Amino acid sequence: MTIKDSVVLITGANRGIGKAYVEEFLKAGAKKIYLGVRNPDSVADVVAENPNTLIPLKLDITNAADIKNAAKEAGDVDILINNAGILFFDDLANKDAVDNARKTMEVNFIGPLAMTQAFAPILKNNGGGILIIVSSIVGHVSMPAITTYCASKHAVQSLILNARAQLAAQGTRVIGVYPGPIDTDMAKDLEMDKFPPAQVATETIKAIENGKEDVFTDAFSKVTYAAFRKNPKAVEAQMREAA
Repeated sequence: MTIKDSVVLITGANRGIGKAYVEEFLKAGAKKIYLGVRNPDSVADVVAENPNTLIPLKLDITNAADIKNAAKEAGDVDILINNAGILFFDDLANKDAVDNARKTMEVNFIGPLAMTQAFAPILKNNGGGILIIVSSIVGHVSMPAITTYCASKHAVQSLILNARAQLAAQGTRVIGVYPGPIDTDMAKDLEMDKFPPAQVATETIKAIENGKEDVFTDAFSKVTYAAFRKNPKAVEAQMREAA
């Protein structure tokens, strides 16, 4: 599949990786891009630059009514990108960890699950299409400093695998995207070398065009996943030492 003439919906499209997806899918020739955001005013400037291609869509992925309305308005979507997410810096001793876990699971796991349920029939009606779920390398390994975020991305990995198995019969490709540390506002307090958000988007587009299912977007995620596949306990020990 090529991006040219496709219809795309991107959640969390107003900043970070979501904004990069908008920019790169525009360059790649998407016919229409729905910008799923909680506040459409947050994307008014970028929409004004490309009003024939970019469509703001009020969409809080934790709000059932918003999801239902989005499915009605965006019935022509053939590429859905579940990108919206949140991150808290917490370990097991953090007094807010339980509350953080509830909030994080609601946005990072239950939101994409609800979006997948709502849009799977739409993708089917439009020829199968592509479902993209943005996870993280910590969907495979865990970093103690972001305990609840890691847990949510492990849940997302299960969603990716289940969606891939269950939607194959309707012709829907499911792509999992696994960034390492990315230079966004969400990760500004992460003390690591970071990669540009555009790299996530361009690697995802390559995967769409090349038929890949799993996208490790940067050197950190690629090296970490390779090490995990080779020796999971060694990576576990490495993460423990870094705590």
